[in-house]
Amino acid sequence: MRIFNRNKNASKEKDEQMFENQQVDDKSATNGFRALKNPIGTDAVHQAILTLNKYKSGKANLEQRIIDNEQWYKLRHWECMRKSETQEVEPVSAWLFNCIANKHADAMDNFPAPNILPREEGDKAEAEMLTSVLPVILAQNNFEETYDKAWNYKLKSGTGVYGVFWDKSKLNGLGDISIKKVDIINLFWEPGITDIQSSKHLFNVELHDNDELKSQYPQLADSLGSSTINVAKYMYDDNVDTTDKSAVVDWYYKKYNSSGKQVLHYVKFVDDTVLFATENEEEFAERGLYDHGRYPFEFDPLFTVEGTPAGFGYIDVGKSAQEYIDRGNQAILENMLANSKPRFFMRTDGGINEEEFLDLNKSIVHCDGNLGQDSVAPIDGKPLNNIYVSVINNKIEELKETTGNRDVSTGGTTSGVTAASAIAAMQEAGGKLSRDNNKAAYRVFKQICLDCIELIRQFYDMPRCFRIMGQNGTMRFVQYSNENLQPQAQGIDFGEDMGMRVPLFDIEVTAEKQSPYSRMSQNELALQFYGAGIFNPQMADQALACIDMMDFDRKDFIEQRISQNGTMYQQILSMQQQMMRLGAMVDQMRGTDEVTQSLAMQFGIQMPSIQPGTSEAPEFNINQESSTTKKARQRAAEVSSPT
Repeated sequence: MRIFNRNKNASKEKDEQMFENQQVDDKSATNGFRALKNPIGTDAVHQAILTLNKYKSGKANLEQRIIDNEQWYKLRHWECMRKSETQEVEPVSAWLFNCIANKHADAMDNFPAPNILPREEGDKAEAEMLTSVLPVILAQNNFEETYDKAWNYKLKSGTGVYGVFWDKSKLNGLGDISIKKVDIINLFWEPGITDIQSSKHLFNVELHDNDELKSQYPQLADSLGSSTINVAKYMYDDNVDTTDKSAVVDWYYKKYNSSGKQVLHYVKFVDDTVLFATENEEEFAERGLYDHGRYPFEFDPLFTVEGTPAGFGYIDVGKSAQEYIDRGNQAILENMLANSKPRFFMRTDGGINEEEFLDLNKSIVHCDGNLGQDSVAPIDGKPLNNIYVSVINNKIEELKETTGNRDVSTGGTTSGVTAASAIAAMQEAGGKLSRDNNKAAYRVFKQICLDCIELIRQFYDMPRCFRIMGQNGTMRFVQYSNENLQPQAQGIDFGEDMGMRVPLFDIEVTAEKQSPYSRMSQNELALQFYGAGIFNPQMADQALACIDMMDFDRKDFIEQRISQNGTMYQQILSMQQQMMRLGAMVDQMRGTDEVTQSLAMQFGIQMPSIQPGTSEAPEFNINQESSTTKKARQRAAEVSSPT
């Protein structure tokens, strides 16, 4: 992407001054007025840490559940299930993992794509431009990878979180939108709220290396040590050392400014040292961090729970059945090992050399005295009944049913179903849970797109060049800025100023990547339409009536195309009629029929009989239909007729 660097140096200096740390040490501020001017200082940070710890204690159960779910996902759930000493047999089966993998595949088969719709007639051009520009911004942020990670986290832990920020370091200091997947373990909100935007404060805590912090913020050189804020940690396979890291807190809170508008403020601090605070900056004191006034985090819960913005996932639903499947397999395998290994009762006075007896490579086993029949006796094992295998299979079926991961959803079929149409119908019905989950994810994606538009409105002051794909795959380069997104004057009506209007847009989300079955069914539907003659312009009225009673993807586009073809067909018929009449008039003047015959051959129409001695131009039957069209029309009439 090419950037227009007009006034770039001035913009960069402005950004550096905007984000420069303005907090002064308490000792050096005693003789000045800076400490009195800044509303965010050490006392405010101490109060924020108390609030953070309060939020953290209310989130302890959620954190432990997420950490346990990660172990279940990695098939390490025996560490969570183990109550006593380590068992010899600890089998793991991946039925629950298979459920998550299939749900994730369904989500990525329906990766969303935005379509920006205007709310007013004057914003149509801007909506079309945003429809082309916004996917480019998402692609530059590798949003497909972010969507992939967020869905994987959502299926395991119950909630995916997206962060939509303005990153001033992008594009060599010009800045651009940044979309990231955020770990919910690091987020802390007010307990008891359902919508994250309703929380009074919101904290995002991340560990950063001390050396990196000291190089970026020299004022931290003598204050960094071990972190005073404890963040829950995953049980990593690798040994992760966090002793030389400090917790950096991003503190977001909402506050009303002097004009009564609620704005979003932001503070970045380590321990009790403020690195940046919007209230300490004159430019942001009344405006806040982002003009849209929302927390830059979008929560995407899988199954919602009252009283919290976080939901629960498929591991929470299926871990009970998975636990008993593995415990049942453990019992069966232990019984198998016990019965497959020979064991014996041996008398203490039998006089048998035990080492030689247990060594299968020894051909001779020595003994003392006479060897009686009761000196060594084999231990008879007790095989398990088949009922236990049936119980495990029932648990497997229970896990499939409760997670909506039945065989038909993963491509398998039940016995007795062989017809392709029946299998396709069962697969379509079996995917309704995935479609429901995708619709919920689309609502979150819609809000992400709206957040991006608001960031464009606020920060895209300088024009940028985007490469977009036009119709028929043609490549275009366009320049875009936020000029047309700014408040616009509405003029004067009835002698009064109508004020300013801010262009607003709606988001329509469609699946960018459809599943093979969806594409196949849509292609078959198009072929059926073609075979029925629906695309024949002579049948436009009948086709529109038929399409109006149906429901399928891109229905509006098909109706528009049929209507356009019908109108164009009528215009062509009218022009042909006029040309034939003019040709007949020319032939009458010449006394020949060359022009009329030539036009009739080109148009494929039948020449009317001309009465000798007539001076008027004949009427031509232009509106003729082929035999194929006639048969299709007759079939449609027969089907639509009541019996």
